[in-house]
Amino acid sequence: MSRQLSRELQGNNTEIVIQTFADRILVLVTQLGKVGNLIQATIPETIPLFPAVQDPAQPNVQALPEPPAAAIQLTPLLGNAPSQHLQTLHSLYAAQIATILWTTGSTNPLQVSRKPVIVGIALRKSEAQNDEGLTENERSVFVGVMSMVFQLVAAPK
Repeated sequence: MSRQLSRELQGNNTEIVIQTFADRILVLVTQLGKVGNLIQATIPETIPLFPAVQDPAQPNVQALPEPPAAAIQLTPLLGNAPSQHLQTLHSLYAAQIATILWTTGSTNPLQVSRKPVIVGIALRKSEAQNDEGLTENERSVFVGVMSMVFQLVAAPK
């Protein structure tokens, strides 16, 4: 199965492709038209994964399932982020996208698909790079990308 979606996020054309293989899932997120940094996310079969819980205080914001950070293993496969800030951001993308794929469509947290998820990330650099946390632009792009992933996963087969 292959699905793709393109949308403008913060003035940049952003494309996402999800390709399912027998042994793993490939997700490419690009604003640059290339594969970018490849990171594989895996999780043990025994770790429960729970779907997103909507915050009643923010009904218009897409709820994201919380990645079990201590249990997810992120393995760099190809490429490297040019800074520690971007490396952390890419890891956040990989963990969140994998968690969405693992949890969406399952009602039983112990019976979700545990296929490894390989995430390719090639995003435009934010204007203001800092190591203090996410900029508003980075936060907006992150939320937009996660919304696109949910849309692709929820699309009829």
